[in-house]
Amino acid sequence: MPRALQLLFAFVFLEAIGLPLPAAPALMAAGATAAMGRFPFAFAWSVAFAALFLGDILLFAIGRRTGWWFLSLLCRLSANPENCIFSNAARFHRHGRKALLFAKFFPGVNTMAAPLAGSMNMPLHLFLRWDIGGALLYSGFYLGLGYLASPIITRIISHYENAGRLLSWTLFAFVLGYAAFRLVMNWGVRSIPVTAVPPAELAARLESGDDLLIVDVRSHGYYDEKAQRISGAIRLEPNSLPASLAELPRDKDIYVYCTCQADATSRRVGQLLERAGFRAKVLSGGLSAWKRDGHPLEPVPSSDIIKLPSFR
Repeated sequence: MPRALQLLFAFVFLEAIGLPLPAAPALMAAGATAAMGRFPFAFAWSVAFAALFLGDILLFAIGRRTGWWFLSLLCRLSANPENCIFSNAARFHRHGRKALLFAKFFPGVNTMAAPLAGSMNMPLHLFLRWDIGGALLYSGFYLGLGYLASPIITRIISHYENAGRLLSWTLFAFVLGYAAFRLVMNWGVRSIPVTAVPPAELAARLESGDDLLIVDVRSHGYYDEKAQRISGAIRLEPNSLPASLAELPRDKDIYVYCTCQADATSRRVGQLLERAGFRAKVLSGGLSAWKRDGHPLEPVPSSDIIKLPSFR
């Protein structure tokens, strides 16, 4: 197999399994290379389809097996992880099975579609029918676009030794760009002016019997039947915070925590609470740090657990 098609397979497969690498530029470059006669168009289409289908089947199986857990893992790559699963699940269920046909064209939905279908108990034969159509449509569209635009794209490719080098540099550029994006996003989150405290401080206050409030601001999407929370915590939906402010006491210290990277959700909520006049503090490291230090936990009440909608 030509090196360009090996890289095409890798690029498309990595996008299919959740890495934020757009495969469209690689597909277009491969289509243009096929127009130059380096390999048959049908061969490139078969390689791209195989990469997409293999990635989708893998994510479908993982979604069926793990449910919320894998979806939450994918959403940690999102700029808004606390809303990622719930909004995508509702949208996917609302549009039904046919969403698989066009899901790959929409960033944020493309990677979530296959594991959502698995998690939401879509029958395998229906998933295969619509996903095969979607994979053929997506790969064929961008390969065909590259084939038709080959005079323009080949001018770009001509500055490189071959199309494989172009794809290599494209992959490198997107990886580097995503790493820079994550660094900037994390820096922006960490720069939010809130009071962050270590788990030991909260644990000491609980042991001394101080009157305080612990608030769990994880999204419903991160819960499953075996989920745990800090003992004594209450549930606060971060996406409906303004409606919940009247229920919070103003005469207590409020400790908020989440499971997001860089404590993103709890920092945003903590800042909003402070601006509203509450005495809010963010638990540094969130629930993971609390668990790691061995502090007390309790099961999440069944009333706080929301199950994924189901196709059955």
